[in-house]
Amino acid sequence: MTLSDEQVKSELTKMQAFIEKEAKEKAKEIKLKADEEYEIEKASIVRSETAAIDSNYEQKLKKASLAQQITKSTIANKTRLRILSTKEEVLNEIFDEVKNELKNVTTDKSKYLPVLVGLIEEGVLALLEDKVSIRVRQSDLELAKEASIEAAKNFESKSKFAVDIAIDDENFLSSDIAGGVVVINGTGKIEVDNTLEERLKILAEEALPAIRLELFGPSLTRKFFD
Repeated sequence: MTLSDEQVKSELTKMQAFIEKEAKEKAKEIKLKADEEYEIEKASIVRSETAAIDSNYEQKLKKASLAQQITKSTIANKTRLRILSTKEEVLNEIFDEVKNELKNVTTDKSKYLPVLVGLIEEGVLALLEDKVSIRVRQSDLELAKEASIEAAKNFESKSKFAVDIAIDDENFLSSDIAGGVVVINGTGKIEVDNTLEERLKILAEEALPAIRLELFGPSLTRKFFD
């Protein structure tokens, strides 16, 4: 039932592809709206300034031309700030949608069980101790018992020593989270947060450069790319 490294990588790749797809669609909407607003505002200002220029002396013509340049610069700055602000909104919308998808996964035992096994196993491998405890949502308690047995077997196979995985049945993770597990070492001082939200956060940080590229395109001032 456990996911292989390739399967985990495949699932993460799918999630990243989903995020990038949503980013592309949102980026198109943002750019079209920003371009439209820019052209409308520019046309209005140009008409207004042209009428003023036609009715004024040569000296006022120069002042109007300067004012027009300042106005164009102001519009460009406003548009840039609007896009930057909308970027955060778009990212929040995308990751909220992904979070909702994660909640759907945890409602299907056949899909969630191998994921939970992998998260427990990964946390135990990070600690490399013979006794650990785990916390899960109360609704995941029974499934966690089944998953911890499989995770312990996988851990022993890889580490060459056994681990005792105790499930905390008094202190549960919030029911508001999508799922996952927190693995705690024997002394209770070290915790490995392997909740689905935390994994999504890590993925989001890794995917942000690609999303930023889709939203704004390559920087014209940047000479080198990784």
